[in-house]
Amino acid sequence: MPLPDRDAPWPPKSTELPQALYDTWGAWYSGRPDELARVYGGANSANRITPAPRPSQYRGGVVGTVARWFWGRPPNAEQQPSRLHVPLAGDIAATSADLLFGEPPTLAAEDPATQERLEYLMDEGGMHAALLEGAELASAYGGVFLRVSWNRALAGHPIVEPIAPDCAAPEWAGQHLRAVTFWRVLSEPDATVVVRHLERHEAGRVFHGLYEGGRDSLGTKVPLTEHPETAGFADAVGPDGGIATGAERIAVEYLPNMRPNRIIRGTPLGRSDYAGVEHLMDALDEAWSSWMRDIRLAKARLVVPEAWLETQGRGQAAMFDVEREFYAPLKMLQGAGDSAGQLMELFQPEIRVAEHAQTCTELSEQIVRGAGFSAQTFGESRDLAVTATEVTTRERRTYSTRARKIQYAGPRLAALAETALEIDKAQFASKVKPQRPVVTWPDGVQESPTQVATTAELLSRARAASTQTLVQIVHPEWDEAQVAEEVGRIEAADQPPPWMSAGLISTGRRVEEAGDGGTEQAGAGESGGEGPGAPRRGGQRRPVPDPQPRRPGQGDPRRGARQGR
Repeated sequence: MPLPDRDAPWPPKSTELPQALYDTWGAWYSGRPDELARVYGGANSANRITPAPRPSQYRGGVVGTVARWFWGRPPNAEQQPSRLHVPLAGDIAATSADLLFGEPPTLAAEDPATQERLEYLMDEGGMHAALLEGAELASAYGGVFLRVSWNRALAGHPIVEPIAPDCAAPEWAGQHLRAVTFWRVLSEPDATVVVRHLERHEAGRVFHGLYEGGRDSLGTKVPLTEHPETAGFADAVGPDGGIATGAERIAVEYLPNMRPNRIIRGTPLGRSDYAGVEHLMDALDEAWSSWMRDIRLAKARLVVPEAWLETQGRGQAAMFDVEREFYAPLKMLQGAGDSAGQLMELFQPEIRVAEHAQTCTELSEQIVRGAGFSAQTFGESRDLAVTATEVTTRERRTYSTRARKIQYAGPRLAALAETALEIDKAQFASKVKPQRPVVTWPDGVQESPTQVATTAELLSRARAASTQTLVQIVHPEWDEAQVAEEVGRIEAADQPPPWMSAGLISTGRRVEEAGDGGTEQAGAGESGGEGPGAPRRGGQRRPVPDPQPRRPGQGDPRRGARQGR
């Protein structure tokens, strides 16, 4: 189904409710206070998720505001700078991406050339970085589209790009993506004209179109050469406006964050990590802003008598010089015990630090828990874990969420890699055999080198593992060739030196061999039974016993003779 040739409403009606969700989640993900104010009650708000407020919420004549939301209050010149935002939503998205793709998964193929090409695409081809970026977008928006494209002028391999779902109109066949149309605004010459580029992906083909219309309408289709960013597609498209990708399926995969979508039930779209905790994040911003307001109001202020002020002239204001040291006596009635210091009053409210800190901590933990993570993952607990087992136990909710996300990401990643191999072979003539690889995910908790070394030592001492197994435990990221090479080095280092293998053991004497006439010379201060340097009988070496300790007066007849004298 090619792109439309006539004017149509844009974005399509099928994307109206998802777009409202993306507006809300995107505002929290952006971390911009002006975006939150726009979504939750600004003049140009496009939010359709918040229910229509009741008249009882508009006491005081405030119209057009969702008063129950902190960010829905009307803008005020004095209050607007005091609204602060805690970017916890961005931290949740980044943490979710690190847990899923912080360490790249392993893509294993049967063909060696295909395996080598997959490793190249993951590392130097930028596929791992695209997956990490896409996982962060999926955490915020509930899902992300991963597109495989190519540009021979820029790279000699397929390019994987993540695309946020707020500019996509997907079409589904059950839970599987059948087709999708991406759009982007290229220019807005004036307030009524919008130039859009539409890119539609179907099985084996991709279509490009350039349209000039309004803000809510697609408008008319114009030649691709009318804009410099689409002129390069003009020579590549066929009569139907499409380009063959070389892949059997659609060159786009939808990676859901988690399912089901609790707001749009029955849809294949994923669920954001922010779903259901928006009001808690709004309350956190209100508590944090209240804390900062206490700090501003707690500035010390002095209330002084009017006579202490210096006037600037008739009709001008008066000021108080805090550096002034001498004042004239005041002509006023005062008691015997009154002094000038008692006429000045210091006003300095207390800062409710403990109350605000506890409130913000409780709200943060509730938000993190509602997003599917443990508080320890975000460093909320000061009690540090020692071993990987303790980390897993304390962060069980986090790793349960990670395991759930892996169930959705694994099949889509395998299909994406197969499509990339098909496009690589068709567009770059690479010597690969397109096949669906086996995806292996790394462990979420990595033990320290000390813990790994201790485990290997205990297994070696118990003779419960071979050298190859021990090397694989210490270096799980190595392939078979690297492991075999390291095993060879260890076995070579364990071999005894040549002089030990020849049966020569050092006993403090120097041994010289010269065939049958070999001799043994004693070291300095020692003498043999037949005198130093005396040849052996028959040319054979006789063993020299180790010297034994002697008690005084024993074993030395000469010494006894001297004592007898």
